[in-house]
Amino acid sequence: MSVPEINGTGVRLRALAEAELDDVVAGWPEPASRWGAAGAGAWAIADPATDRLLGAVALDHQDPARGQAEALFWVRPDDRRRGVATAALTALAGWALDAGHWARLELLIPWQNAPAQRVALAAGFAREGVRRGVLADDDGTRAEAVAFARVAGDAPGPVPRLLPDFPGGELTDGVVTLRPLVPDDIPFYTALHLVRDVVETTVPPTPPSTAQIRHRCTAAEAHWLAGIRADLVIADVATGTPTGNIGLFYMEPGTGQAMIGYSMLPEWRGRGYATRAAKLISLWVFAETGIARLIAGTTPTNVGSQRVLERAGFRQEAFMRSRLPGKDDTRQDDLQYVLLPEDVLNAVSTQP
Repeated sequence: MSVPEINGTGVRLRALAEAELDDVVAGWPEPASRWGAAGAGAWAIADPATDRLLGAVALDHQDPARGQAEALFWVRPDDRRRGVATAALTALAGWALDAGHWARLELLIPWQNAPAQRVALAAGFAREGVRRGVLADDDGTRAEAVAFARVAGDAPGPVPRLLPDFPGGELTDGVVTLRPLVPDDIPFYTALHLVRDVVETTVPPTPPSTAQIRHRCTAAEAHWLAGIRADLVIADVATGTPTGNIGLFYMEPGTGQAMIGYSMLPEWRGRGYATRAAKLISLWVFAETGIARLIAGTTPTNVGSQRVLERAGFRQEAFMRSRLPGKDDTRQDDLQYVLLPEDVLNAVSTQP
């Protein structure tokens, strides 16, 4: 079918020429067959001044009975990070939804493709969940996808995020740096989470599989964008060496409560790095997010972890009997600590 021309902010969507479709298929990082099927409903993203091809968008898997279609988008590498994809997707959604052509548009994005997920959120597509086995690779295997959708009546974007990015990409106090966990951290993360006492204090207390570690590192940015968790590496500023990790888990968005957890490599313990990390993440939490209450837990025998929390300003709040799973089907008690915004001022002035 022919497609109408759509004008957006800084982009023009027009019919995609056959030669341009070949370029799109060649550059598309996912199975090329998806664009082949969508070719009839595809638009070129063109520069409105020069008509130069910047990328493409399309509507695939169209289901008129449900009023739903799946959106695809691609931008040439040299034209990325300029808002081209967001502008094009916003223009397409405006035409499809606001004019009543469709009731719902969906995006299915691989876990590891965080840049595309950022585009989805910026264009007003809210994250709905995970769909299993929905993406078919060219080799016949099937993978999960993170599902985003925008329906008629939704605001054009961006979708508000529970956990914003760090200012400048990282946090530091000059001794330690907190940076997001990335795929290159798989060897470090594996070594850390095979340490015996790290495993014993993990919930559940079993070593993660290779697949679980890979997913944690490759999907870390997607989890952050979703507001589910922020997985961070604690790095030594002087050498850049990863020394441990700290995670923020947004447990109760409705009540504003979140939890932290941390682990350190044995050779880096005793230097106050975990305390510094807990202070840094706490300052960011209360300054930049809607979190009003930060909690942490430790077993009664883990005195080292208790000292970390106390030096970071946390106060013991509760003793929860048999709350945590232990080794060999046993149960462990849990000491709960809490930090509130007013406690942070005292923690900042305390040396780790």
